[in-house]
Parts: sequence; structure tokens; C-alpha cells
Amino acid sequence: MNANNTEHECDVLVIGSGAAGLSLALRVAAHGKVIVLSKGPKCEGSTYYAQGGIAAVFDENDSIESHVEDTLIAGAGICEEDTVNFIAKNSKECVQWLIDGGVPFDFDENDKSDHPKHHLTREGGHSHRRILHAADATGMAMQTSLQDNVDRHPNIHFLERYNALDLITEDKIGGDPKKVVGAYIWNRNQEHVESVRAKFIILATGGASKVYQYTSNPDVSSGDGIAIAWRAGCRVANLEFNQFHPTCLFHPEARNFLLTEALRGEGAYLKRPDGTRFMPDFDDRSELAPRDIVARAIDFEMKRLGADCMYLDISHKPADFIEKHFPTIYMRLKDLGIDMTKESIPIVPAAHYTCGGVIVNQQGQTDLKNLYAIGEVTYTGLHGANRLASNSLLECVVYAWSAANDIIANFDKATLVDSLPYWDESQVSNSDEEVILQHNWHELRLFMWDYMGIVRTDKRLERALRRIQLLQQETHEYYSHFRVSNNLLELRNLLQVAELMVRCAMARKESRGLHYTLDYPNKLENSGPTILEPETFRTSNPLF
Repeated sequence: MNANNTEHECDVLVIGSGAAGLSLALRVAAHGKVIVLSKGPKCEGSTYYAQGGIAAVFDENDSIESHVEDTLIAGAGICEEDTVNFIAKNSKECVQWLIDGGVPFDFDENDKSDHPKHHLTREGGHSHRRILHAADATGMAMQTSLQDNVDRHPNIHFLERYNALDLITEDKIGGDPKKVVGAYIWNRNQEHVESVRAKFIILATGGASKVYQYTSNPDVSSGDGIAIAWRAGCRVANLEFNQFHPTCLFHPEARNFLLTEALRGEGAYLKRPDGTRFMPDFDDRSELAPRDIVARAIDFEMKRLGADCMYLDISHKPADFIEKHFPTIYMRLKDLGIDMTKESIPIVPAAHYTCGGVIVNQQGQTDLKNLYAIGEVTYTGLHGANRLASNSLLECVVYAWSAANDIIANFDKATLVDSLPYWDESQVSNSDEEVILQHNWHELRLFMWDYMGIVRTDKRLERALRRIQLLQQETHEYYSHFRVSNNLLELRNLLQVAELMVRCAMARKESRGLHYTLDYPNKLENSGPTILEPETFRTSNPLF
């Protein structure tokens, strides 16, 4: 047995401390005790590093209908239109909630009225300027503001440096297998497993881009929520659609540094090493084409020319304009010896956003009772085959609002169970072979980049699946014999999500949006989401 046997209790357990998780925690905190689980430091998530902004209709010349249309076009025909309308219609109210909570979005410097309007920028795929931002560090501003409000709330308690290990369903204590009653969590500070009893559990763990060798995401983006929801019995969808951000800095001293799409929105050009532009050759929208088109164009030019990178150039704009609108990027590049006011920036595509995930309804409910999921961990139907720029933070705050409303409406109906089963680690020992995890981790990320990357084939996907299954067997054996660790938990989850991604890709016999395969280069006339059911795999996969 676990000698510590520490058991926490709360009304609402929020797993994840980004924009989605913190927004929901703030909205429900007046009704009961909330615990927020943060795998690393409180701010170490994708929200903090988001640069561009959040999309919402604030301009009288813009419209909800236009935002919907842009989203549907970017989604390449398989967005859930009801969801798109739902989010677009509630965008202004939810963004205003952020403003009222202190998020310092930039104002229009040319508006000299007593009530100046916010500055709106434009990004790829948008037909209007509708991106609210805080210079080029919007995510940092949102995270900091939300965090300050959470830290001041007496009903919200943080468990920092804790991993979610697995959900506990009621059948473990003789009840309903489709109802969650708690979770096992791993205390990284003291290196032991604890448990949490909760009336409601919310997965807000972000995406899974760490499955790839090259990614713009922080290290915590390891698909934890998708994996633990799947193991508990939730369906997933559209995990073949992994968005590769076209412009990540190509520099040996700056891993994961993203160059916001707002640069192209403000007039930056993509260029070959010889200084010529190439996006007009691929799409009439040039640099403002959706991300999948831009990423494939960069990948194509790199392979065609045998080049290590392409270039992003905004040096034709005034230097003071660049420094004012992109201060974070300007200073970071300057530290690396690149003056973006005078020279081009070397860039490559990198894995950026997981467009699929755990299936939820418009209230954020999953297939399991009292289990919600919000943010990048989910499939809501908003993104379809490709996410429109700056719709991600919007999805976080709108679904935090709708899920919170549903939780509050059902607060008095939910009850805590009396106790949870202890985590049994009496048959395991400490590992002296962590190197195995490191090798398997690096192997997974490399072949996922090669076989499940920007361009795919059936043969590449088959190779990836075989390699994943071999690594799953090794990791399962390791998991059965040794005490858990951060690397073990993340590798276990990444392998599970990698399998789901590949199986989704193998099921889609077409090229659409972010999924491009040389074997099926055309779109099907009738298409929809790729849905995987856990029950299908329980008999076929002994490691499930």
C-alpha cells in the first residue's frame, strides 16, 4: 500500500492551471471549495506563452456571421456549425469578463476619446481585425491577471507540482463505471501518490504537442488529459489534426520560441533564402492564408531547396512600429543577435496545437458523469480540420463559462463519496533505469515527426503504429514494476495519445486541413469527425 495515503477533498477539482482552468475556478469558487492542480509552476502552460491574442467581435464593421464564416472556412468543411455559432455569439461577453477582471488588452492609440476602443489586429484566415491583444504577450497578460485573481480567492487552493495520474470511477467502490468520484495524483515534491475526492472534476490540461520532436509548446504539453480520459472510458475525436505553426524561430539557443502570426497580420513577408517571396505562388491570400497552407508551403520550399529554414521579414516596416507592437519578440531576437528591424528572421514550422481531443457537449460535459473538459484537451467541433488563429484562447474562456454554469446548476445534486481506494505500490520498487524512459521518449518524438508530421502516407503511419505498440509494451512493463515518476507518467500518456493520433489518421482516407496524405491527396465529398470509441480497443489492446 501507499504509506502516505494522503487524501484531499473538494467540491471541484480543476486539473490544469491555464486560461481554461483558472477561468472556471474563478467562476465556481463562490459555491464551494476548489482545488487547482498544476503540473509545474502555476504559470507554466501554453496560455502563458501565447503571443497573438484572442478573437472576438468588438468592431462595429465586423459581425458574428463573419467570424463564424472565417472559422468554418479555416476548418475545411468539418466544423460543428452549432458550436462555432455558440462560441462566436458568446465571445464578446466572455472577453469582456476578462477585461473586467483586469486583463490589460491594448487600446487604440489613435482613439483620443474619453472611452478609447481596444486595438484590434488581424491574423491569417480572418477577414476583419478582431484580435484583442496585449502587445505580443497576450497569454502572459491573461495568465498573470487570472492568476492574481485566483491567488486572492479564499475558496481556491493550489496543489503545485502535482501530476494527474488517473481518474477514479465509482465502480472502484461498487458503483457506476460511468461516473467519476476522484483522481489519483502524484506529488512531485515528495514523490508519492495521493488522491482527491471531488464532486466535479474538470480536465483543463491543454494539448499534446510534446509528442513531436519540434514544438512551440512548453514541456508540460504531454496529452495527459486526453490519455486519462480515454483510459477512464471517454471518446476522442479528430486527433489526426495537429496544427503546425508556420513560424517558429530556427536558432540553436532558442528552443520552442514562437513568432506570432500577428507579424504576418501586420505585413511581414515569408521569403526564401535568396530573399524572394513564395506564398503568392501557393495561395491568393499569401502570408495571410490559414496555417495549414502556410506550414505546408514552408515545408515544401525547404525540401525543394534543401534548405534548413525559410525567413520571415518585417524589416520594411518602421523600426519604432516594430519595437512598439512586438517588444517581447524584438528583445528576445536582439539578445540572440538578430535585429528584426533590419534583417529577416530564420523560421521553421513546429507542432503547435492539438485540434482534436476529448468529446464534450456545449456545457463541457464528457461521456462520464461529473467529468468536464475544457480548452485544448477537448474536441468541441470549433476547429474542424484546422484552427483559426486566436480562436483557442476564446474557446477556453467560453467553455469555462458554459461548464461553470452547468456545474453551478448541478452543485446541490452532487455528493462526495466517503472514501477512495488507496493507491497500492507495495509490489513496486524504485527504478535505477530511467535511461530507458529517456531513450523511448526521444524515439517516440522523432518518429512521430517523421511519420505523423506535416505530410503523411499509409506506410509511414503503419510504421509509426508498430513502433508505438513496441514502446507501449516496454513502458507497460516498466510501469508495472517501478514507482511512478514524471518522465514515466508523461511517456505513458504520450504513447497513448500518439496511438490515438495515428489511428485517427489511418481512418481518414482523404487530405483535409491539417491532415495531408500523399496516398489520398483529395477531399472526400462527404466527411465528418473521426471518432474513436474506447470499448473498441478494450478487447484488441491488452495494454488498455
